[in-house]
Amino acid sequence: MLRAIPIVAGLAMLSGPPSVVAASPACSNPAFLPEARSAIQAYDQGDAFSGAVLVAVDGHPVLRQGVGMADRELGVPNAPETKFRIGSITKQFTATAILQLQEAGKLSIDDPISKYYPDAPVAWSTITLRHLLTHMSGVPTYTAISGFFDREARLPHTIDELIKLTRDKPLMFKPGSKFFYDNSGYILLGYVVEKVSGQRYEDYLKKHIFSPLGMSGSGYDDPERIILGRASGYERDLDGGWRNAPFLDMSVPFAAGSLYSTVDDLLTWDHALYTARLLKPESLQTMFTDYGHSYGFGFVIDQKWGQDRIWHNGGINGFSASFQRYPKSRVTAIAFANEVTPSVDKLAADLAGLCMGAEVYPREAPEGGAALARYTGEYKLSPSQVAKLEIRGDALVVSIGAQPKMMLYPQGQGKFFAKTNPMKIEFQIGTDGQVSGALVRRGEQGEPLTAKKIDAAEAERMSRDMAERAAAGVPTPGTEDALRRILGELQRGAPNYDLMNPDLAKVVRSTLDEVKAQLVPLGAVKSIKFKGVGPGGADIFMVTFDKGAIEWRIALGESGRVEGLSLRPAS
Repeated sequence: MLRAIPIVAGLAMLSGPPSVVAASPACSNPAFLPEARSAIQAYDQGDAFSGAVLVAVDGHPVLRQGVGMADRELGVPNAPETKFRIGSITKQFTATAILQLQEAGKLSIDDPISKYYPDAPVAWSTITLRHLLTHMSGVPTYTAISGFFDREARLPHTIDELIKLTRDKPLMFKPGSKFFYDNSGYILLGYVVEKVSGQRYEDYLKKHIFSPLGMSGSGYDDPERIILGRASGYERDLDGGWRNAPFLDMSVPFAAGSLYSTVDDLLTWDHALYTARLLKPESLQTMFTDYGHSYGFGFVIDQKWGQDRIWHNGGINGFSASFQRYPKSRVTAIAFANEVTPSVDKLAADLAGLCMGAEVYPREAPEGGAALARYTGEYKLSPSQVAKLEIRGDALVVSIGAQPKMMLYPQGQGKFFAKTNPMKIEFQIGTDGQVSGALVRRGEQGEPLTAKKIDAAEAERMSRDMAERAAAGVPTPGTEDALRRILGELQRGAPNYDLMNPDLAKVVRSTLDEVKAQLVPLGAVKSIKFKGVGPGGADIFMVTFDKGAIEWRIALGESGRVEGLSLRPAS
């Protein structure tokens, strides 16, 4: 369950050393631990991750570590035992409950939802539990309702109230014909669990999953309950600092995202899935089948590092989580964060890849301090964005406004790479050995961005101009017009990808249906108001529609191409 739909393209403190629990079995890569420490350190030095990580082989931890702070106000560090909200990882536990009830003969996943929900509209007559499990029902997701996070998400809701939020809305498509990630579907599945079992959802999970497995660090989150070791959730301010995440009543995510857990407990869960302790092998096979959209029941089914991967992530106010399983190698990687960040997926995947001996990062080729010094200075990324490069150890550290800092590691011949995101940089070096600029590539493909090296005076002028624009309420020339154009294109479902950074275009393509479904019901644009400048230099606008408002961030490159774009519900 997500608070916002990210369609962004653009540019910690350790609680202790990695804890190695078992010497055998081990990763196939004998250098795993030092390489894993280096990967985690890259996030730590940029304050880009706060949470806990665990890597295991055949059920035995080879790395478990806390990073950053569980409570920034009290100074309590994260640890492997810290409890985090896991968001949509909850869905696989809901799916397990449904399959357990099927094994008990109490339901069939091919039953229509109307068999259990008597108030189902006629349009739902062909929707089955299988459709709900695989996000192919066509029921609109309640979390995309305009203004939902402004007020509704802060208030307690009964299950019936949650279902009624989208019950009478038209289906998005014929059930079974398409895939659309849908939190409403899993609310309905939670309703079925309660209806068929006669127990509250949280009680059912505790009795039939958590207690049998000894998962004492897992449960249904409740802000009013005292839960020892529970992390606080945070998000970043525009100035790069921290603030407490917006309140979310935990009755709202329900069976789509209400649970908390620890990295240790999820490893216990992982082992149960391998040993069929809670489900029969045929039920597990059903859960892990790709039904045509890289999705099973509560799990994404795809490939990474040349191996099959069964995984899911979660995002909820103040928390992010990633749980990744590689069955062939029996490697499991888990990353939990008490902040909203996409870092969890990359960090978990990278640690798994390092354990399996994959070529996760380019080979480093350290350069001496004198050689590194020529790359330092300021680089103009866009009319409103300057990157400052400084030396830190044997690497470069990049500062872009109030964004988390990023480490760049040398690979020789003026080429550098990042570990915390897929960015690669190749410096432009003249015959005199002087650096004039850099080519910045944000992914494996796509046209690189040219960043010109500028002197400190020009960088200061740009920073001053940006501050003056923000104070005067004036956006970067062209951003408001570009945003107005893009809004119309997104509502029509026909963006002009040629006017976007290729990596941004790729992300927009993959999320277009979801974004369109959120925008179309809002109606026409009534007003666009400039709010300020974000930590990375993007202009922030509040867009008011006929039936709601959404905050947008947009950044343009030198040529007027859209380099960054994101939206989130108004708060």
